[in-house]
Amino acid sequence: MKFLSAADVARLGPYRDIVEALREGFRADIATPVRHQHPVTDVSTLLLMPAWSKDFAGLKTVFFKPDNAAQGHPTVQASYLLMDQKTGATVAVMDGTEITRRRTAAASALAADYLARKDASTMTLVGAGALGSHFVRAHASVRPIKRVFIFNRTLAKSETLAAELAHDGFETHSVLDLETAVRQSDLVTCVTTSTTPIVKGAWLKPGTHVDLAGAFKPTMRETDSDVVARASVYVDTREGALHEAGDLLQARDEGKFDFANIKGDLFELCRGKVPGRVSPEEITLFKSAGTAIEDLATAIMLYQKAP
Repeated sequence: MKFLSAADVARLGPYRDIVEALREGFRADIATPVRHQHPVTDVSTLLLMPAWSKDFAGLKTVFFKPDNAAQGHPTVQASYLLMDQKTGATVAVMDGTEITRRRTAAASALAADYLARKDASTMTLVGAGALGSHFVRAHASVRPIKRVFIFNRTLAKSETLAAELAHDGFETHSVLDLETAVRQSDLVTCVTTSTTPIVKGAWLKPGTHVDLAGAFKPTMRETDSDVVARASVYVDTREGALHEAGDLLQARDEGKFDFANIKGDLFELCRGKVPGRVSPEEITLFKSAGTAIEDLATAIMLYQKAP
């Protein structure tokens, strides 16, 4: 049995490798039953996310504890169990938190590989939390991202992340004026838990790709309805979007969006059933809700690369 720590996952899972693993995962036949969610205390939720393919089965366990931040611990703690379908034997136990962060960013990068302009080089990141650096690096693995504007409600966090990314060679700017940053950007990524719009549709220049991966409940949103109305909308899975994508659900309730107008999902993009971006001026939007397909595809790749 292989045991992979967070450091092992990071070493074995560069973003472009995970992007390609996810591309193959969305082309493959992977079963993903409904996620199990169990409130175990007033401040703790246990999530169980199973998935299986012809050769492997996997289970991610996630413990969500919002009160952890005050104690200096991550809000989300996760582990991943990978099993061989032929024997049922457990073949690997992995750090699920690092898998989740990397595969979430890689899923957005996979979508951007179909939806963002080939020459996209300027990015605005909204949200400088634990996922922020992963999204910049993942997008840079598929597009020539050079300049990054970082906006966060706590300026010190955006400044810290800007300094970290600058060491990787990015031209970084911690900003207070989000509108000016968005108006200059080819790609806008939001990774927040906001319940009110942060990015406005009026700010988007022609050709922008909007990547929404933060808000994960119907009551949350990161953009106003004009962003959704102006964009060609894609999702990771239609089912997830219909139940969890607050940006789309609230735009629908405001009369600015119809779920029938979703252009495609990651299955269709990866299998060539929809074309993705069709013009340089088109505004595109990808809303991610997350799926256990991404965890299993990443875990299989990591297992096969591990010594």
